[in-house]
Amino acid sequence: MTPAQPITVAVTRIVSPDRAREAAAWARSGQDLISTYPGYLGSGWIRPDPSSPDWHMLFRFADAASLDGWEQSPERAWWVSTGQGLVEHGDAERRTGIEGWFDEPSSVEVISAQPRTPPRWKQMISIFIVFYPLSVLANYAAAPLLGEWPIWARVLVTVVALTPVMTYLALPFVTRALRPWLLRGR
Repeated sequence: MTPAQPITVAVTRIVSPDRAREAAAWARSGQDLISTYPGYLGSGWIRPDPSSPDWHMLFRFADAASLDGWEQSPERAWWVSTGQGLVEHGDAERRTGIEGWFDEPSSVEVISAQPRTPPRWKQMISIFIVFYPLSVLANYAAAPLLGEWPIWARVLVTVVALTPVMTYLALPFVTRALRPWLLRGR
């Protein structure tokens, strides 16, 4: 039988920077609650910077049974419900053993949250911002080489050439640049 190992959970929460004070109070109340549970070893919140919407919470329990006690508790359910409209729940990752944060973990379980997707009309604009200029440029550059080819063949060549550029370079760059706008007001 394997001895019980400490288990650490990393949870990402998304908080609007203009609600940071409320979220900080909410986080403190959660830490006060969790600290009363048997097997609790510690917790803390990490923010990349004050303007970031990403908040990361780490908490640690002596073993999986203690963690389950907290996660199934009515107090935790109440606390999580008080964050509705204030924080958006992101991914959660569980690691056993302290080495999990420095070396290869003995086990990792990633629990994905629903992906945050922008409205389709914003996606459409993002794609257009990249696709139209690249398409014009590709057609202009290819015209001397493909000018006499049938339209279906010219389109095929430009689509085959542009798809990797769009997928691996242009769209990731534009979506990173537009991310605050894409996710605002979803």
